[in-house]
Amino acid sequence: MTMLVKQPGLLSLLQDSGRFGAHQIGLTNGGPLDQQAYAWANRLLGNQPNACAIEVSFGGLQLQTQVDTYIAVTGAPMALTIDGIEHDLWTAHKVTAGAHINLDFCQQGARAYLAVAGGFQTPIEFGSRSTVVRENIGGLQQGAKLMDNDRLACAETRTMASFTLPAAQRPTYTDHTELRVVLGYQHDLFSPTKQALFFSSTYTLTDRADRMGMRLSGPDVSCDTTSMLSEGICYGAIQIPADGQPIVLLNDRQTIGGYPKIGSVISQDTARLAQLRPGDTVTFKAVDLHQAQNIYALAAYRFQHTPLEAISE
Repeated sequence: MTMLVKQPGLLSLLQDSGRFGAHQIGLTNGGPLDQQAYAWANRLLGNQPNACAIEVSFGGLQLQTQVDTYIAVTGAPMALTIDGIEHDLWTAHKVTAGAHINLDFCQQGARAYLAVAGGFQTPIEFGSRSTVVRENIGGLQQGAKLMDNDRLACAETRTMASFTLPAAQRPTYTDHTELRVVLGYQHDLFSPTKQALFFSSTYTLTDRADRMGMRLSGPDVSCDTTSMLSEGICYGAIQIPADGQPIVLLNDRQTIGGYPKIGSVISQDTARLAQLRPGDTVTFKAVDLHQAQNIYALAAYRFQHTPLEAISE
């Protein structure tokens, strides 16, 4: 009961919702960069919210299923074909043993999520199946990305209805996004002029962007502080190193660091940031903590209560 990797694509990683409670031993969270697309893939299949899926960066993944099961692909628009026939994304599809599953390269967005009914049954390390390559943890072995001829164990096959997320409810991916930011206690280290410059400027995503963090290029917003004690770093933190160019830290970030931080991107917006490509642009908007909590609560409510449409396969 496995799926065989015929071609892993540029970068395909096994991810569940992340590894938590291990910062004290130096392990970061991992997990899907686009938590929203990942969550929809599992909901379409009736999986547990923490079920392990494949995060496919930019496309090129090819699998051969060796079990009768169901799959769903969400996120960046990578053309999905099953035995050469194109199928919709954001939809649960039945696949039979011997079927070939291909994801083409995307022209917009950056990451898609391929989930299987019941989740991939890979080893659990420190409470998670998530792959963090730089820590050599998770995945099939020692944090390795998927490779040719890897075999991914699947859950026991079951018969289920097929559902799709209505097109009006699916996110769209563009080459620009506005990121909402909660200011941190260190924002006062930055002069009023630098703060105003930061929130009124457009920044470009550089090619030095990965699962640790997204490095941006734009106006210099450095502060006068040259040294700080290292401290824990939260998800979405915006570090400003000496060169004044922001870095938004993501899932595979280091657990501690000593650069000043002007604030943190809210979790609802890091998903949109993760779907940008080098050369795409962002702007920043300050929100207070209450606004951030309301945005999160509303998004959670909509996720739980958006109806799926049943389809015949």
